[in-house]
Order: sequence, then C-alpha cells, then structure tokens
Amino acid sequence: MSGRLRAFGLGATLLTMAGSAWAHGGGTTGYASITVSRGTVRYSVTVPTVALTPELAEALRLAHQGRAASRDRLLGLIRGHVTLRASGVRCEPGPGEVLASTPEAPNFTMLVDFACGGAVRELVVRDDTFDVLGVDHHTLAKIEAPSGVQQFAFAPDTREARFELGAESRDVVHTSGSFVLLGVEHILTGYDHLLFLLGLLLRGGSWLSLAKIVTAFTLAHSVTLALAALDIVVLPDRLVEAVIALSIAFVAAENIFWRPVVSRRWVISFCFGLVHGFGFSSALRELGLPRHNLIAALFGFNLGVELGQGLVVAAALPLLALVRRTGWERQMVWGSSLAILLVGVVLFVERAFF
Repeated sequence: MSGRLRAFGLGATLLTMAGSAWAHGGGTTGYASITVSRGTVRYSVTVPTVALTPELAEALRLAHQGRAASRDRLLGLIRGHVTLRASGVRCEPGPGEVLASTPEAPNFTMLVDFACGGAVRELVVRDDTFDVLGVDHHTLAKIEAPSGVQQFAFAPDTREARFELGAESRDVVHTSGSFVLLGVEHILTGYDHLLFLLGLLLRGGSWLSLAKIVTAFTLAHSVTLALAALDIVVLPDRLVEAVIALSIAFVAAENIFWRPVVSRRWVISFCFGLVHGFGFSSALRELGLPRHNLIAALFGFNLGVELGQGLVVAAALPLLALVRRTGWERQMVWGSSLAILLVGVVLFVERAFF
C-alpha cells in the first residue's frame, strides 16, 4: 500500500473516530408554545415526523384516517411525558388534538389543554419526550402569559424549567442559559461545522494566523446569525446547507491541490463563516419569539456556539502540534483533507440535488 493510501486510511479513521464522538444524524427539533390563560395551560408542540418511532409513525398514519385510539396514542407523548406544575400542584392533562395537513407532511402539531385548578403565577415545566424521541431531539419553547413571553431550550440534560409569571417577570439569565447549552451542543454535534474548522486548522501556521482564522469565522457567522434570526436577511435553507457543504470541500481541496497562504486564510474563513451563520439561524427563527426575547436567546445561543468552538480548537491544536513533530505531518494533512473533501462533496450533492 502506498504512503498516500495509508495516509488516507489513517485520516479516514480519525474522521470516523471524530464522527463517533461528535456527529449525529442531524438531530430533530420540536417547537412548543405554552399558553397560560387563568387556570388553563395549553401545550402545543410541532414535531418533525422523522423524530417518531415506527410505532408512533404508524399511529400518525392511522390518526389521519380518523382512528381515535391512534390519535390518543400520539397525544400520550404529551400527556405521559410532559409534566406541568402550577404553584406546586400538578396540572391535569385534558382534551387534545392532532393537527397535520397531509400524512406526507414533514411535521405535525399536537396540543393538549392542562387544567391547573387556579390562577397560574408560577409554572414548572418538565419535558421527558426525549425518552421516546431520542437524545438528539430538542424542544424550543416559548411560554406566553398575560405578563409577557419567555423562552427555554429543553434538552436531555435540561429537562425542567421554572417560570415566574407575575407582572413584568423576567429571568434572562435562566432562559438564556439554556440557549448557551444548546449552542455548545450544536457545535459539538455539528459534524459539518467541525469538518470545516478542522480543514482550516490542518495547514497550521503561527498562533496569530490561527487566531485570525478562528476570530474571522466567529465574527462572520455572528453577524449573519443575527441578521437571519431577526428576519433582516433570510436565505433558503437548502441553498445555505449546500454552500456549507461546498465550503467544507473547498477548504479540503485547497489543502491538497494548492499552497494556501495560511496568513490570509482568515479571508476564506470570514467569507464562508457568513454562510455558516445562516445555517445556525433557522432553529431560532422558527420559534417565533418577540424581538427582545429573540435577542436574549440569540445572545445565549451565539455564546454557546463560541464556547463550543473554543473547546474544539483547544482540543485540536495540541494534537496537530504533536503530529507536526513527527514525520507524518504531510501525509496526515493529505489523508485527512482527502477524507474531508469526499465528505464535503457527498454532502453537497445530497443537499443540492436530493
């Protein structure tokens, strides 16, 4: 076996190991609207159909045919795995509906009314739907009450939240903190963003050059994340995802076929960082928060993205420095870049044409 083939095999192995640690099937996101009205709380959630287990997917199909038992089985996802407590007293789930345009729709909506027995001034929400929908699922929720709107990102590690619903009640640190964790997880499980960052770092360079690369990427995607989440500039998700894949392939191809000027790679990092920012924005935009709430969620999510990116860089740079002290640096860069290039091309074709 030639040196280059060995290097490619080693690079592919490393990427596979990284994929096992970080990558996921894309994950799924539900969008919940929790509306408080006197002693009643309406819990409405939109769920991607791909998040359903085969049994629940079949129940959804039968519910479209008017099967009441199948509808109740779907509503059991809320009644059995979402718990609401008002001022320490458990709210009882009552009537519910399943809404969907067609059986082939990419998502569907369920709603259940909870009776809380009196005026709701404090609401504790616990979401255990991850036990059914999987650990890659998240629920972004907005809580609407006469006093205003709050938001929270529910995840397997942040299943419970407490909301004060009195006049002018705001807990910015509490709600934004959940979006910080969401941003960190988004980076650590987002294999496409990780591959792009790794491709930029593979060629090495001085600490100043690497700092420029990371900072340029951070600034660029922070700008477009804000613009897109605030609906100032919005691009089609299909286009954004395809260009993100193209950016992965481009950086890897540059590592293999050209001699990139490392000190100027921050320009490439900035240009493609603008596109990656649009990729981060869709989840926040779908939540439909008022602008001041969206800014708080945006700040928390963006901070989490930067923390996650910092963790990745802190872990990658010592390993890359260690490789440079061996005689395998050239082969490692070539093999890893070729593996990244193939992944980028496959992702581009899939996202652009399928």
